[in-house]
Amino acid sequence: MERISKWKKKYINLKFKYMKSGRKKAELLKESKAFYMFGNNNEWYPSKVPSNPELLSFHNNVIVAAHVYFCTHDLTFKMLNRAENTKNYQIYLGTIEVFDNVFIGANSTIMYNVKIGPNAIVAAGSVVTKDVPEGKIVAGNPAKVIGTVADFKNKRLIYQKKVDMSLTDSEIIEKLWS
Repeated sequence: MERISKWKKKYINLKFKYMKSGRKKAELLKESKAFYMFGNNNEWYPSKVPSNPELLSFHNNVIVAAHVYFCTHDLTFKMLNRAENTKNYQIYLGTIEVFDNVFIGANSTIMYNVKIGPNAIVAAGSVVTKDVPEGKIVAGNPAKVIGTVADFKNKRLIYQKKVDMSLTDSEIIEKLWS
């Protein structure tokens, strides 16, 4: 896989400034072939293309919230080379793969050599340093399993029964505070 040119990346980032829709951003990313793989029915809310997008792979039905950082490299080689006054150490690169039906919450960081999902949720603000098992929810720094997607779905259904979803937004808010 070829690296995306810096000009193509700049062009995509410029177009992102005028796009609000996560689905439209995802369509642009898919058309540009910036990533190693980018499946169908995805949504992308970050405002930039990550560095080294060719090391990222997204399957189908993936939603990435705003300000998610995908770290595909490690710059410690610079510190090591300077400390030893050598050029023995090279940049370390790793891949990230996100499987089907995954949600990655806002302000999360996904580190290199990680696989997420399928059917997983990464809670907002998490730092994912290890693989996320299928059907699990992870949270924290470093991210740890805090539950299952099946339990989460059940809680959402209970909430919807508790709050009549045909109410207006202000009526729902009033009911939640009562």
